[in-house]
Amino acid sequence: MTPARKTPTIQDVARHASVSAATVSRVLSSPERVTESTRERVYAAVRETGYTINQAARSLRLKAARTILMAAPNIGNPFYSTIVDAVIREAAARGYSVLVASRIGDDPNRWLSDYLLSNRADGLLLFDGSLDTNRLHGLRDDGVALPLVAAYDEIPDPKVHSVITDNRLAAKRALRYLVELGHTRIGHVIGPSRNQSTNERFLGFTEAMRDAGLELRQDWLFPGTYNMESGTAAAEHLLASGELPTAVFAGNDEMAIGLIHRLRQEGIDCPRDISVIGFDDIAVARFFDPPLTTMRQPREDIGRMATRTLIDIIDGVVPDDDPIHVVLNSELIVRDSTRSLR
Repeated sequence: MTPARKTPTIQDVARHASVSAATVSRVLSSPERVTESTRERVYAAVRETGYTINQAARSLRLKAARTILMAAPNIGNPFYSTIVDAVIREAAARGYSVLVASRIGDDPNRWLSDYLLSNRADGLLLFDGSLDTNRLHGLRDDGVALPLVAAYDEIPDPKVHSVITDNRLAAKRALRYLVELGHTRIGHVIGPSRNQSTNERFLGFTEAMRDAGLELRQDWLFPGTYNMESGTAAAEHLLASGELPTAVFAGNDEMAIGLIHRLRQEGIDCPRDISVIGFDDIAVARFFDPPLTTMRQPREDIGRMATRTLIDIIDGVVPDDDPIHVVLNSELIVRDSTRSLR
């Protein structure tokens, strides 16, 4: 059986005409704003791709949908539960509803573009640093740029509004705490970088190690993926190194938990034999055995302030052309997974 042909999108038209999706939108909604040669190229691309304008959706977009879209790389990650709750409560207080989308498909920019074009949304809360913010402007069929607020681990594009935490400084505080406990042989489970820059927590770790005059051993570094499975893989890596560090800073709590669990299976106890500090302070961190020392991110504040900023932009309370950048502080939470060597 021949597979059904995918319905052409505005991005297909844009690629065919060698113009941006925003230009296609302007041609279809306000042709007088575009040169005749560009109009002809777009019209030809529309005919050749078979693209059909969704008139019903366009009519709806002429009015405020009072809906915002929240996009995250993995909505099943427990880190996002508190954030989602804060986003929904803040939006509801302002009379807005929330659509929550988790990454699907191989091209994260493509899935979000298609999602925005097929749904009504007045603005976007972006928690996925792998997405190219330059490709997320002008996505609506009416040619108007979609208000956007970024809130993720790495420093976002300075041209967009952002609400982030002090990831690099927080990582440095975590390392300084381990040094204060007397640890000098320290490893790190590195979280993934979701954009072109280096992971901010890894940068904080390396800077703090250098400031303390400590050796950065490559065999005590392991690239993780922010899940428990990569924590267990990191434990295997450390066990194979032949010599364990006395402490490990994990890029998030899930990796810390996976690491501790796997080491315990080999008779290596935390914190007796190795101290472990995590990052985020997810709900299970304080109930784990041992209760996890971690850097607590103000997740409720992230969700609330990012939502408030976005809706202020949508409602015209703050200008969209003067980006707001908010940096929130993380807090060291000391529990039982770390101990002093002094």
